[in-house]
Amino acid sequence: MRRTVLTTLSFAFALALTAAHAGLVRVYITNSAGDTIDVIDPATNKVVQQIKGIEAPHGIGFAPDGSKVYVSDENNSTLDVFDRESGALVKKIALSAHPNNIAVTPNGDRVVVAIARGTGGLDIIETKTLTLKKTVPVHARLHNVYVTPDGKYAVMGSIPQKIIAVVDLATEEVAWELQMDLGVRPMTIEANDDGSTKRIFAQLSDLNGFAVVDFAARKEVARIKLPEATAEFETDAERSTAPSHGIGVAPDRKTLWVTSIPNNAVYVYSLADLSLVGHVDLPALKLEGHKPLSAVANWITFTPDGREAYISNAALRSVTAIDMNAMKVIATIPVGEVPKRNNTMVMN
Repeated sequence: MRRTVLTTLSFAFALALTAAHAGLVRVYITNSAGDTIDVIDPATNKVVQQIKGIEAPHGIGFAPDGSKVYVSDENNSTLDVFDRESGALVKKIALSAHPNNIAVTPNGDRVVVAIARGTGGLDIIETKTLTLKKTVPVHARLHNVYVTPDGKYAVMGSIPQKIIAVVDLATEEVAWELQMDLGVRPMTIEANDDGSTKRIFAQLSDLNGFAVVDFAARKEVARIKLPEATAEFETDAERSTAPSHGIGVAPDRKTLWVTSIPNNAVYVYSLADLSLVGHVDLPALKLEGHKPLSAVANWITFTPDGREAYISNAALRSVTAIDMNAMKVIATIPVGEVPKRNNTMVMN
């Protein structure tokens, strides 16, 4: 049987088409302060597999045939390749410097890795040989990287240089850059009906909200601030520079989901007009003598049928499962230490 693996960023276009035929679905969570990756079965909302032996795992992606899991290893500055079924380590690929997030091209021929230290840049891994093919000089320390749904471009953001950089994957050269006024943090990409890139939604340092970038026009066209918090939550002071640190376009391309650490919630916007259509409060930790402690919501990923969203709670060692239609929490799943990045794998 043919197997297809679709990453979070391809949800914007392709997952809506495959949802009715999806077979095995798994949600992967990297535990950034631990040495494990937890794998959740959304049918039961239980951890059904744990990949061990990778200290400080960060970004995660999958081979198109479902055979391999790719993980950026912050401790060793490598891209670690695991056998998906057994969880065994296949190879550690040395990178040019300390990595951050990763993305896999839709056809699976390359893994792109954001380099966060030194001069920065984009490492390109050839998956056929599992070797570092090239480092594209972006002249910026990169935080996150994504591949557009059509597979034509890699989109990256830099916190210190405050830019969005776009690399043409046909030439493996920088196509264009957009200077922002704040550091660029998590992003998500919206596709047109033909699969081409329509808009980038980017979360920024010190902004409890997101910026909207028109891809064709190569400019910011809107900036949305999330609603004011209705309650006050305690959180780590270091989180104050990244109040909103998780964002995703739903599989049906109708809504945008945006997390907020100080609000301890996820907000839902209509993609048609960017109007607020709802929100979901996340679990809080209550300790005697303290205000409620924020879950420190991070990244968000979805099941391909658009029924459930999963948010990593960095402060609570858990993942929140949300019924997307009802906009309510349906499960809180214990995972490892400081869960942050997540991704969904779908196989037929």
